[in-house]
Amino acid sequence: MGVPNLRDLGGWRTPGGRVVRGQVFRSAEFSKLQDDDATSFAALGIRSVYDLRTEDERAAQANVVPDGVEYVVVDVLADHAGAGPAQLLQILGDPRGAEEMLGGGKAVAIFEASYREFLSLPSAMAGFRRFFTALARQEHRPALFHCTTGKDRTGWAAASLLMLLGVDDDDVLADYLLTNEELLPSLQPTIDGFASLGGDPALLQPVLGVREEYLDAARDEMTTRYGSADGYFSEGLRLDTATIDLLRTSLVESA
Repeated sequence: MGVPNLRDLGGWRTPGGRVVRGQVFRSAEFSKLQDDDATSFAALGIRSVYDLRTEDERAAQANVVPDGVEYVVVDVLADHAGAGPAQLLQILGDPRGAEEMLGGGKAVAIFEASYREFLSLPSAMAGFRRFFTALARQEHRPALFHCTTGKDRTGWAAASLLMLLGVDDDDVLADYLLTNEELLPSLQPTIDGFASLGGDPALLQPVLGVREEYLDAARDEMTTRYGSADGYFSEGLRLDTATIDLLRTSLVESA
């Protein structure tokens, strides 16, 4: 299907011999969804789409959402629209600016800082709270959530949900790192285009893919602020016990 990095979170094991249900999908943006791809997408039966992108990103690449699908904007970086994950489009068209912004290890530092902001920005806390509250309700599922490339904002949303459901840390990381297999091949034309403008493709490696250090930064921020995934959802996102229980019971099933 012509939607990069599209996959569901189903199949990962949780305590008690249960597994995550295939009710929640993640992806990159799908502004070019059409013809057979649109038909295949519609066949997934998705009821709700949650768009985690900024206003500028949405304007540049507007989603094509099938008729009858609920479309919800959850701009988690509204309070910091200049954060690394929101600047991919500008970086890719400006090799000189990319060198200044990303060279000398700065790219990794930028993304680690951005991941920490997922745990502190008011817009991120409010946005993820809205998303997970809706996700707990059966009428919104199957659901899909995404950002531009489906790797950072989307990656944290997926990782934190899997942590809440009790998925082992190694499996949470494995799901997160799958983006490098699912996304990077589709971005080769983008990498080639950057190189044709005189850019160094190596600059894009920490930008277009994901790294364990990024998820570690978010996990460290979560532990420092809230102690655990439970604390993040209850104290940070302020989800009530009933909503957390619904997420845990409705999104897992017997193996």
